[in-house]
Amino acid sequence: MKKFLLSAIAVVAATLFAVPAQAQKVGVYATYGGYTQMDATDMHDDWDGVKTAWGAVNFGVDFKIGSRFRLGPSYTFSSTTTKGGKHASDIYYHVIMLNAKYDYYRTGIFSLYAHLGLGADISHMCPKYGDSYNKGYFAFQASPIGMRAQLGNGFNFMAELGFGAQGLVQLGFGYDF
Repeated sequence: MKKFLLSAIAVVAATLFAVPAQAQKVGVYATYGGYTQMDATDMHDDWDGVKTAWGAVNFGVDFKIGSRFRLGPSYTFSSTTTKGGKHASDIYYHVIMLNAKYDYYRTGIFSLYAHLGLGADISHMCPKYGDSYNKGYFAFQASPIGMRAQLGNGFNFMAELGFGAQGLVQLGFGYDF
């Protein structure tokens, strides 16, 4: 697992340093996604009584590689708790992914795109009566339907429908430099 996490970090770092030299445009974005991969799968070390998380907050950078293709890293944060009582505990999810987005239809200010992200989740387990520890998991985001609307002056609105660590439904804003 350590090799996988180090490889994911190396890919993200390489993207940050190598891609901007070729990129035509850079965009940043922030989104909120509901019902994540962490809720649907066991990314909490088989702990019992884990509640559904409140969703996920996502931050990312897109480097425009071609006329229809964007590539860049993202960071996602989410958290949850277990049911109360003497076993009440907290879990914090930190996800780092490399994301690829492809515009398959564009018209005027609107574009439809597909999004695929691959990376790692680091679940920070905080038992109330024990030492905290980390557990690593594979993370992904697959959104076949994404919509982006240019609002003017570089600002845009985004919405996605898919499944993964960033959420089943995502809504957010971005800015293109």
